[in-house]
Amino acid sequence: MPSGRNIVEETYDLIRHLPRIGMLNVGQIAKSEKKRGCKRGDYRRAAGNDARKNPRVSYFAVGSECKKNPFFMKFPKENYYASLQFKREYPPISLLQLQRMIDLNRLDVSKPIDLAAICKTGLYKFTPLLKHFGINLTDEGADRFQAKINLEVQWASESSIAAIEKNGGVITTAYYDARSLDLLKNPKKFFEKGESIPRRMPPPNDAVLYYTSAVNRGYLADPEEISWQRLVLSQKFGYKLPKIEEDPQYEMLMQRKDPRQIFFGLEPGWVVNLKDKIILKCLDPTVNEYFKS
Repeated sequence: MPSGRNIVEETYDLIRHLPRIGMLNVGQIAKSEKKRGCKRGDYRRAAGNDARKNPRVSYFAVGSECKKNPFFMKFPKENYYASLQFKREYPPISLLQLQRMIDLNRLDVSKPIDLAAICKTGLYKFTPLLKHFGINLTDEGADRFQAKINLEVQWASESSIAAIEKNGGVITTAYYDARSLDLLKNPKKFFEKGESIPRRMPPPNDAVLYYTSAVNRGYLADPEEISWQRLVLSQKFGYKLPKIEEDPQYEMLMQRKDPRQIFFGLEPGWVVNLKDKIILKCLDPTVNEYFKS
């Protein structure tokens, strides 16, 4: 063998430097091993012959699509895509889709709408395991949106925020960690376990500026600054800002979650008993301080 090394050691070295592999570029070593007496002879000897010609290319080496054109030579590595697998993703939902959910009575506009309510409709799906961190509200159908709602999403454009507030609604952008997102996706499954509701984790460093900005309607922003930015946005888009203080649904529109809260109306540390239809609250001040700190 070349350099006194066998094909197994060379294959291991090749795997360490190759990009990800798939079913189309994995050599069929197992099938070749069963074909005794073929023209090429034993697969180990055949692989060794190819390795002598080109140590980087072997017909049976992992990572090669064919004998002459391995995929790592066809497509060079791009450093730009190296960290994309760790980026947070926000599956979009448009204002047109949101209006359709309301028209079909999938959403109750008399109550605050968050990620749990939208997932309950069955018309929006996201997977936390795929780095999905919630809803990205887009402005498609902004001219047709007519509902007055209290909406909480994870990302929103400026025009979509204007469309919500133009109709007298309120929008908030809030961050949820992976554990909280899993609970919001299927609350019933979590409540059936009989575990206490955990507290929501704060946003990471690269998201703090977004969720503390009143321009983005962040849940960590100053409420007085948000009121001022509502007026600024109405002047920018040329609409009259409704006075939500005089609205009959003012209390509903102003409901907001605590930064440590996951579900509306349920505090961290509580236990929901679905069988007996009761909520167990902790009376220990030390435990309550832990969940709210």
